[in-house]
Amino acid sequence: MLRLCNKLFVLLCVIISVSCGFIDLREIGISIEPGTVDFVLPGPQSPVIIKFDTEMLKNETEGIIQISSDFGAVSGDKFWSGNNLYFVPVSGWTAGVRYTLSLMGTVRSADGRELRLERYVSFFAINKNDPPYLEWYSPLSGESVRTNNLTFEFHFSSSMNRPATETALTFDGIGNKTFEWSDDSKILKVVPEKALSPWTAYRWNLRDSAKSIDGVPLAKTYSGFFITDLDQTLPYVKNVYPVLFSDGCWYPTGRSIETGLDPGQGIAVEFSKPMGDNVLRSLRFEPSLTGRTEYLSEESIVYIFSRDPEPETIYTLIVSGDTRDTEGLKTGTDHIIYFFPDIPFLKTLSLTHDSVVFDTTSITDNVLPVYVDPGTGELNFFLNFSLLFNFDEKLNSPQRISLSPFFPRTLAPIALQYVKWVSDDRLFMRWEGLTAGDEYPHYYKLVIPGGKSGISSSRGFFMKEDITIYLEAVK
Repeated sequence: MLRLCNKLFVLLCVIISVSCGFIDLREIGISIEPGTVDFVLPGPQSPVIIKFDTEMLKNETEGIIQISSDFGAVSGDKFWSGNNLYFVPVSGWTAGVRYTLSLMGTVRSADGRELRLERYVSFFAINKNDPPYLEWYSPLSGESVRTNNLTFEFHFSSSMNRPATETALTFDGIGNKTFEWSDDSKILKVVPEKALSPWTAYRWNLRDSAKSIDGVPLAKTYSGFFITDLDQTLPYVKNVYPVLFSDGCWYPTGRSIETGLDPGQGIAVEFSKPMGDNVLRSLRFEPSLTGRTEYLSEESIVYIFSRDPEPETIYTLIVSGDTRDTEGLKTGTDHIIYFFPDIPFLKTLSLTHDSVVFDTTSITDNVLPVYVDPGTGELNFFLNFSLLFNFDEKLNSPQRISLSPFFPRTLAPIALQYVKWVSDDRLFMRWEGLTAGDEYPHYYKLVIPGGKSGISSSRGFFMKEDITIYLEAVK
């Protein structure tokens, strides 16, 4: 009995010693917010709070806190308020994501007590709605498509946050796009502003940063690809032919381009397929010819000359091998045609004097005897041309035709007294002051100027060169 009393006395002394500050065996109190499984924090910046009932060694305690999700570890700011440790995420909480708070390790209070922790708490923030997912998309992965009028379509299981989803969706090799939403933001259509390149593989990616309208991110990242090789038929030039403009339309003349292009006509080029806009820049000529190109139809164009090609000239028409159809496919090789326009030079067919018609191409030695009235010194003749003259050229051409004394040099000057167009291709001229020779012949030089600066017909046709005729004035 005495021995038992001694043991109780020793135990009582130990208890008294601990209560006097030598050893504190009380457990450190701790509580956590959120404190229940799958608790939902109200906002994106709501703190996670670790509450202690005593002052803790702060650095050690902060080191055991880790918060993570399926997207990785969460970075956050840690601070103390009294004995409570707060954790606030730097980028905010994401709605619908399950987070896990891990407390692993040993912490110590300021009075030296230790607490071994191994706790896990899962929680949400804002809401715990199910994540959206991509139900269907077009074109399907690996599908062959055209390059034009292509629309990408994405169907989601939930209404989506439009800016976040548009930012998360990327297309390799595709520039500006238009986004069109429908069905309460569940369907997204993407329309490229420009046609895609043919025979090319394109890839798209939809990152999991896309979110539903209530802020929940996409369940996973999606990707796919498609190939613009649905059309594999190369375009080619089917036909090239002259066309005539009448009643607001261009009509085929029925003649071949090689020798059948007449004045005022255009050249039509027909392709095997509907062509793209660059077909309007696909034609060139050697030697160069100016004009413009317009569509006749989806498959054909017409080249309209600013002025007719030069007469008696061989031209080369080249349709570029870079000409593309509406799918962007090239013809691949230049299409070359040589043609000789059926466009004549203006010619002086004849000179008629005193009811005698002289062929200007067969006058012997270019000398023509003409009768001059001895009393008035007048000389009358008609010039007959191969083409018609319009009003303006009828006014201009006679002024360019000259008749002047040639031999002897002592001959007096002469002048044009009267001029009249008796038809659109026949000119009457009367000159005065000529004299016939007695002891020696009197010659006068008639010049009808050719070339581009000479006389020209109503459609701008000119003579190849000057026509020079020496007139011998006789009695």
